Amino acid sequence: AERIREGDLSARVTEGGSDDEIGSLSRAFNRMTRQLSEQREELVAANRAMDRRRRFTEAVLSGVSAGVVGLDGKGIITLPNSSAAALLETRVEALTGKSFAEAVPEMTELLQRARQNPGRIVEGEVSLIREGHRRTFMVRIRTDQTADQRFGAIVTFDDVTELVTAQRTAAWADVARRIAHEIKNP
Repeated sequence: AERIREGDLSARVTEGGSDDEIGSLSRAFNRMTRQLSEQREELVAANRAMDRRRRFTEAVLSGVSAGVVGLDGKGIITLPNSSAAALLETRVEALTGKSFAEAVPEMTELLQRARQNPGRIVEGEVSLIREGHRRTFMVRIRTDQTADQRFGAIVTFDDVTELVTAQRTAAWADVARRIAHEIKNP
């Protein structure tokens, strides 16, 4: 019992051949330690598999140029990728464990809409000002929940600042062209 308490689950007692109480207790003890050992091995294997999946997910997310943030049911950031940190001009460590509403308050309204429509993608354009720079993001949020439990959300976003600027420039160029045409041909 002392060896098992110290973590040695290979400890066994000698089983007597008799069917008395000591023999039954010995067999039950050995059965218990064998089951504990098997359950521990299953837990260790499951933990290794989860760790491999986590590392794979992190590797995939690190190669994505879009910002990707995983949230738990309470809106706490559990898994930000490096692109999300770069786009938000912070560090991954600074985002992890922080409330999403606190980290990116500009996206809170979209998150609330997504929570009202679980299982559906809610998207919108959001402007953020970080360190004096205005940036425009296309944000997509998907939440999942059951009737009794909220599972969290996945938030993805891309910087579309240059695209929006190019669209505005093209629109103003078109306006200028039309005005010039009206001036030449009243």
